Amino acid sequence: MKLISFLICLSLYAETADPDRLAAALSDRALADQVARLKTDDRIATYEALARYKPDDFHYRNLLATAFIQKMRETMDAGYLDRAAKLVENVLAADAGDYEALRLRSEIELERHHFAKVAEYSREMTRRAPDDPWNWGTLGDALMELGDYEHAADAYQRMVTLRPDLASYNRAAWYRFVAGDPNGALDVMKQAIAAGSPSAENTAWCLVDLGNMYFKSGRLAEAARAYNTALRVFPSYYPAYAGLGQVYAAQGNAPAAIESYKRAQDAVPLPQYAAALEDLYAAAGNREAARRQAAMLDVLDRMEEAHRQTANRNLALAFADRDRSLARALQLARAELAVRRDIYTYDVLAWALYKNQRYVEAADAAEKALALGTPEPMFYYHAGMIDLALGNKRQARERLEHALALNPKFDPRQAPLAQAALREVTQ
Repeated sequence: MKLISFLICLSLYAETADPDRLAAALSDRALADQVARLKTDDRIATYEALARYKPDDFHYRNLLATAFIQKMRETMDAGYLDRAAKLVENVLAADAGDYEALRLRSEIELERHHFAKVAEYSREMTRRAPDDPWNWGTLGDALMELGDYEHAADAYQRMVTLRPDLASYNRAAWYRFVAGDPNGALDVMKQAIAAGSPSAENTAWCLVDLGNMYFKSGRLAEAARAYNTALRVFPSYYPAYAGLGQVYAAQGNAPAAIESYKRAQDAVPLPQYAAALEDLYAAAGNREAARRQAAMLDVLDRMEEAHRQTANRNLALAFADRDRSLARALQLARAELAVRRDIYTYDVLAWALYKNQRYVEAADAAEKALALGTPEPMFYYHAGMIDLALGNKRQARERLEHALALNPKFDPRQAPLAQAALREVTQ
């Protein structure tokens, strides 16, 4: 079967290829599944050729858009998402009721963080096709980001019931973790990984999620195994390198942590990677390298402003952690809250408010972050420090102890500060 799919893809590049025969071959479900298992670049080439040969068949444009979205996930290159959006817009301009394109519209807007719009679109799609699990998935995703956890749970349950597979188990596992059930989350995430996917990146994504859950529970060896498995499944996967970086940092292996974060940053220059590298280089005494990473955060901020991106909670957290650009950190966090009202945004807002010495407001945001009992060490650390600033020593002690009980090495910069604060409050 692999040989057949290879021959199909090879024939797409031949000048004498017959588009009708190629399309007929792809309509065979078994062959289509094989094409779906090709590398993303090969799928893009396949669907581009078919879309050219069959311009009136919107199915191939939608398949091409799907491949572009997948490529964006793998590279974080927004250009691929723009190309997918253009294809979908063109399909819907020609046929406003094209079902495949409408499904893709929800996914594209989800990637653009237009969560309220996605919730609206997805509700409409669930009314139109209540037995399609994908629509319940995008609805649940949007509601999670909007902080509507009760209705997100209902949507995810519908998705799992309709089709228990990697996509639905992955979402159910994440919901369980957020809702304060880490052991249940681990079990369901393992089911997601066992279910597998035609896309290696999707499986690797779940393995990284599994590793992150292990890390937040202080289970470093198991976290490292999950990240390394992700790299075997999908080589050079940048979130897996970042995951290994945090494990190595927690284990005190600074050279390995730096190398892992550098690999992640080389693939995608995210603010959290620059922040981690700044801390690691500073701890290693490499001031020049640390300065370059600090400058990288400022460059990323200017790029956000140039593209009129007002919200970025990861950048806000990086600035707040380093007591730098604190007014900007709060601005970024508030802008994020305008579109994303989940517990993770409330946590960053709480920390930015704390760093700006607005402790009462910070405490209110921290309580919202802790509302579900999510086992995030950083949440409890932030809340504990805010309690300490307000003079609530008993509660500060309890929360700092909880943060360190989850993972005493949760962050190379913040964990030692949590330990010092705990010593102060217990004296």
